Amino acid sequence: MSVLDAKVERLSTDPATGYTAFRLGSFTFRRDEYFAHVSWPKGSHIIEVDRFLRAMVRDIGWGFFYGWIFFDDIFGTTNHYGTVDIFAGSYDKGYREAGIDHLETFTAEAVSEAFEAISRDWISEGYDPLNAPLETGSPIGPKGPERTDPLLRAFIAADRMLGLPGDKPVRSDETGHPINRAFADLEYDAPEIECAPGFEGQLHAINLFEHIARSDVTWNPSISAVTRANICCVTSEEHMLPVIHGNDRNEWFIQLTDEIHWSIADKETGAPRGRVVMRPGDVCAMPADIRHQGFAPKRAMLMVMENGTPGLEQRYASGELKPYPVDFR
Repeated sequence: MSVLDAKVERLSTDPATGYTAFRLGSFTFRRDEYFAHVSWPKGSHIIEVDRFLRAMVRDIGWGFFYGWIFFDDIFGTTNHYGTVDIFAGSYDKGYREAGIDHLETFTAEAVSEAFEAISRDWISEGYDPLNAPLETGSPIGPKGPERTDPLLRAFIAADRMLGLPGDKPVRSDETGHPINRAFADLEYDAPEIECAPGFEGQLHAINLFEHIARSDVTWNPSISAVTRANICCVTSEEHMLPVIHGNDRNEWFIQLTDEIHWSIADKETGAPRGRVVMRPGDVCAMPADIRHQGFAPKRAMLMVMENGTPGLEQRYASGELKPYPVDFR
């Protein structure tokens, strides 16, 4: 695998729209008022610009995540944890058979810098691709005033476990994080704690729903708890997952509220594999050989469990580990 230590290049700026075109390696990126255009020596592809920017900003913020991030069925990235593939048509049968698929490998830093430069130039004030569509402006049209606020939401480490004395209130009415309109129907009573004699003050509990309900982002971790390689994320989901995620390990989902519909396809070919509808209390595992995309008609709370053990993706790719966690046969 040849790694290109390329740097993003700024090309010409369209005088009609104000947007700049960019090049990374053999890939060229430009946009008009409605669409993002990606081209490479063998071909080109067009993606609705809202979908493109929602996917790109999350790809940067997630650090390219585990495995594949498909912006749509054709274009995306693969994380090799230090290097990143940018591909076009590499996991689409028609593109491969026509010989117009293309893949290049870059350092993760180069891709991150390129995607941030593109996003900065293509996102105007008032549009936030991390919010639900009802909560943000539109990227459609000519370039407007540049955003001055952070493009990404930085992770804030807790000083102590949430709710304990000394914890800083990351999300509260005082910090500008009110309960989201979609969760106004939930109850947020604090848990009652009764300790056995001699254990007073040693047991703690919070209403996690209240914390998640104040999230100002969708399809992005509202809170993460990490113990060694065990990762637990809770998220607030509305509208549709802006990417199609291709797993390189098992991923466990626990539905906390409302409902999410998941479309499941084969990771390599995109052939449909199934459809899952999750309601509160449902648990499912997304195997290591599929790609999936979620659709939430109403804002929902989801808990995601990951195994972040280094090298795990290689054990799945080699066939040492089965792609699914449980064999019912």
